[in-house]
Amino acid sequence: MKDIRTLDLNLLRTLDALLDERSVTKAAQRLGLTQPAVSGMLTRLRESFEDPLFVRAQRGIVPTLRATQLMGPLKQILADVERLFQPSVFEPSLADFTVAVAASDYALVAVVVPFLAQLRLRAPGIRVAIRSADNDRIQAQFESGDVDLALITPEEAPPDLHARGLFDERYVCALRTDHPDVRSAPLTLDRFCELDHALVSYSGQQFRGATDDALTKVGRARRVVLSVNSFMALAEVLRRTDLIAVVPRRLVSDGDGLVTFEPPVDIPGFTKLAVWHERTHRDPGHRWVRSILFEACGALERE
Repeated sequence: MKDIRTLDLNLLRTLDALLDERSVTKAAQRLGLTQPAVSGMLTRLRESFEDPLFVRAQRGIVPTLRATQLMGPLKQILADVERLFQPSVFEPSLADFTVAVAASDYALVAVVVPFLAQLRLRAPGIRVAIRSADNDRIQAQFESGDVDLALITPEEAPPDLHARGLFDERYVCALRTDHPDVRSAPLTLDRFCELDHALVSYSGQQFRGATDDALTKVGRARRVVLSVNSFMALAEVLRRTDLIAVVPRRLVSDGDGLVTFEPPVDIPGFTKLAVWHERTHRDPGHRWVRSILFEACGALERE
């Protein structure tokens, strides 16, 4: 063959039919073509392979030695091409790949932990790599393949990514079980503002958050004495001090040394999204992984 770039795939299908049928007429019928069309394609095949490929016989045509040598490789090539167009069959129990998830420590506790519990049961060969959620680079992380799935809020999600809401989160007040003010819970707005507060700021330098914005609207303010960059660290601080904090409900829903109650001021919650790129949108494995994530969060929502 002179140059593979000049070879039409349909010519290979024609060659395969001629080798099987040993007749131009029968090959044409099999391919749904006219006999002259198949004869013309045979002429092109002969030019490409620089060999007659078939010679006339008493009954039909017989392949040359060169054509006979092509039969095995030709069948393999056509079978491989056919598989390219067949949808992949995904079997979770046999899956062996890595999913990179961008998540904050809040999302790690509220989303990834229950998701992993389900994933390990059904697909133990799938590995999960947790990446830091970097809102400024999330688009580039998706495009480079560093991230396959991100757990972020609608405000953080680039507009051209696929997304699905996982749940709506609300805030609760949290303090340790033996805190002096536990018996007074839920606290009045006055007492709430008198106490020393802690909050989470990922920059570690902000002493103002959604709670302060809500208090400003009703003409009140609180005293924030601690800013940390980790929700998990905040929970431990609350267990060991008399500080109080307003935290997402899912972080403290299991108690574990803390008491929760509704804030004395209306604080808007937030929505948590699962976001992914077109690069993995149609992949059977990643689609299945996302379905497990949605199922895990749906189970949480019903609790």
